[in-house]
Amino acid sequence: MNILVINCGSSSVKYQVLDPDKNDLLCKGLIELSGDTSTFSYTKTGSEKISNTVPLADHTAGVKMILDTITDEKIGCIKDISEIAAVGHRMVHGGEDFASSVLVSDEVMKKCEENIELAPLHNPANIAGVKACQAVMPNVPMALVFDTAFHQTMEPDAYLYAIPYEYYENYKVRKYGFHGTSHQFVSQEAASLLGKKPEEVKIITCHIGNGGSCSAVEYGKCIDTSMGLTPLEGLVMGTRSGDLDPAVVTFLMSKLNISADEVLEILNKKSGVLGISGVSNDLRFINDAADQGNERAQIAQKMFARRVKGYIGNYLAQLGGADAIVFTAGVGENDEEMRERICKGLENIGIKLDSEKNKKKETVLSTDDSPIKILLIPTNEELVIARDTAKLVSESK
Repeated sequence: MNILVINCGSSSVKYQVLDPDKNDLLCKGLIELSGDTSTFSYTKTGSEKISNTVPLADHTAGVKMILDTITDEKIGCIKDISEIAAVGHRMVHGGEDFASSVLVSDEVMKKCEENIELAPLHNPANIAGVKACQAVMPNVPMALVFDTAFHQTMEPDAYLYAIPYEYYENYKVRKYGFHGTSHQFVSQEAASLLGKKPEEVKIITCHIGNGGSCSAVEYGKCIDTSMGLTPLEGLVMGTRSGDLDPAVVTFLMSKLNISADEVLEILNKKSGVLGISGVSNDLRFINDAADQGNERAQIAQKMFARRVKGYIGNYLAQLGGADAIVFTAGVGENDEEMRERICKGLENIGIKLDSEKNKKKETVLSTDDSPIKILLIPTNEELVIARDTAKLVSESK
């Protein structure tokens, strides 16, 4: 069963065609929408990447080009659109309405629109992607897979904030968490690597990249996660501050004579390792600067590692120990120096990193005698979306 996976941003469309039954990736690509100067890239598995500048007015035009390309007689990965059994869409925020993936319906889309206020930058673009596909593929079943769904197993004492309860009752102010498809995928893969079922293990997952979050997964269910009402809470990230005293907002409003929205813009887009280092939001450039003696870059490295380490310690306490810690996403998968910084000093609580395995980027990074395994597992959120979509479509027949 071939599934087209669509991940729409406000001015972009990421796409893949996968067969989740075989774990086969047929093709992938990206569209950057900017009118007459839009860019389109396409890579058929086993072939070279193709990139072009093309005029694309909107998401619908982009989806049409995707379909024309994947069915092209010379470069396509399938012969006909009829080979696409369904479309799986990433939807960032499901609020409390969705604890699992669902097939698209008018009622489902209405609830997604109601949740726009919880994710004003993401949900509108995701919704636009669904409408674009419906316009071009009206008879193809579609599913929504939510970033927040995996975290809906948290208990109230984990997801509520210690503010008047009426704000939760009236406005649903609470922790939701994000990166759920990634945390779900790597925690399940970790269980498999340990030779156990997800229901038999306790896993701490560290999805760390430009955006990052950690989750405590107990017997297949999330019991806590670092991101909150929005993706701003939690770890120090590329441009996001992560955890800080809420009074910082009003303090900066007063000192800089700016609005709350302007402060949030600073905390979301000008903070994190970029704000501390003054170099970049990319740890690769920060690492280079740190190696050359840049003290602010060195501080940024230490802050990034300290926050991840703190959440690992927090979740070890909540879980009462763990079977494994998983590193994934851009930094987690590729920055051996950062993994070493995070794990250093945790030996006494059962986390022992093997330096040589870490440098070689092996799957198991821990020493043979480490009570808690350290695993490196590349994430695959698109495969989760494809699997959930295929399952929903099969069950609906």
